[in-house]
Amino acid sequence: MIAPRTLPRLFAGATNRPLSLADHEVTFAPSNQVTSVMDELDASGLVGRGGAGFPTTRKVELLRNQRGHKYVVVNGMEGEPAAHKDNRLLSTNPHLVLDGAEMLAMMIGASRIAVCVARDNPTVVNHVERAIHERARRNLRGPGIDLHTPPWRYVAGEESALVHWLDDNESLPQYRPGRPHILRIGRGPTLVDNAETCANVGLIGRYGAEWFRTLGTDEHPGSAVVSITGAVARPTVLEVNLGTPLSAILATAGADPSPQAVLLGGYGGAWLRGDQINTPYCNESLSAFNLSVGAGVIAVLPQQACGVAEAHRVVRWMAHESARQCGPCAFGLPALAEDLLLVVRGGRDGVEAIARLQDRCRVIDGRGACRHPDGVVRFVRSSIEVFSADIDQHLRGTPCAGARSNQRFLTVPALEHEEDLIWE
Repeated sequence: MIAPRTLPRLFAGATNRPLSLADHEVTFAPSNQVTSVMDELDASGLVGRGGAGFPTTRKVELLRNQRGHKYVVVNGMEGEPAAHKDNRLLSTNPHLVLDGAEMLAMMIGASRIAVCVARDNPTVVNHVERAIHERARRNLRGPGIDLHTPPWRYVAGEESALVHWLDDNESLPQYRPGRPHILRIGRGPTLVDNAETCANVGLIGRYGAEWFRTLGTDEHPGSAVVSITGAVARPTVLEVNLGTPLSAILATAGADPSPQAVLLGGYGGAWLRGDQINTPYCNESLSAFNLSVGAGVIAVLPQQACGVAEAHRVVRWMAHESARQCGPCAFGLPALAEDLLLVVRGGRDGVEAIARLQDRCRVIDGRGACRHPDGVVRFVRSSIEVFSADIDQHLRGTPCAGARSNQRFLTVPALEHEEDLIWE
């Protein structure tokens, strides 16, 4: 088979059911013999697709130099409520993810692989379970693969919280004053990568770095899987060539062609104004706006929506989802949500609240036990900047029509069946 140079890559051969191991091996048969997966991974420039964008090779090198019983953890938790990309990947090409996990285990000398999928998603759990069973019957050599099903929560998908759950059955993020930081299960050094990153490793191990770089940009090579939601014909998942204009991606998804703003990177990400959507979708272009691809989530907000009200709903939910193990999460995030509510309602209380928001963001930023409060602060600051005109209207006591409308565009699970009492 000739290695594909166009899309789809990660979804090659995908149908409405997962590829069996036999079909997977036909679809992704090697086109060349990679002599060193580590060298090819280094040359590929692959960065993690889970949100942080950390170079995959640096993670591998860090773990290779460690001693002890090592683990590879495949993070398929997908805690972002607007994200569906890892679920889609594990439901169509689970063996590609497992290929990459096995290659990573080989590179660091790990004896076990833990694949983590939220128990609240039984369909995906079943697909992964079957894929693991197929591989076990074929080959008893190599690292053992275990399926783990933690409960779904936003923070449960944070890598240190996931390792904490595997080690001690608690989904609590671990304090990490700096990175890189080696996570451990027991005393065993642990490499954590999300499902999409592992799938890309599986492709690079087959076809090599030169092939991988035929898509994407020099600084951000390859393809990426994105979840697109909000003002779209229907929520969808696409595999895109990095560097494609964001406007073209939105058009393919059937999104509003003239949005008010677009949220990139999920609920710990930030907003891009609607007049900036011709920007290429890659980290080096988005960095000009202090943005990144992040977790591969794109949420589209139409002109008729109230960005301030939507921001309040998200921050309120993010405060509810925190681990509450430090002051910034336990007290700071609820305070941000309360101040945003006052801004939505407007008047004198709103004027005082907008000033407090800026101060609270400065106090919270960088002081949490994990990065969860930092993500919320980033989202709040971005909302204040991008929706400044709407905020001025609210503070003058003339809120936009979208604020009073019952129509909402961002998925906030904890509030979907709950009355949003902004105007009580």
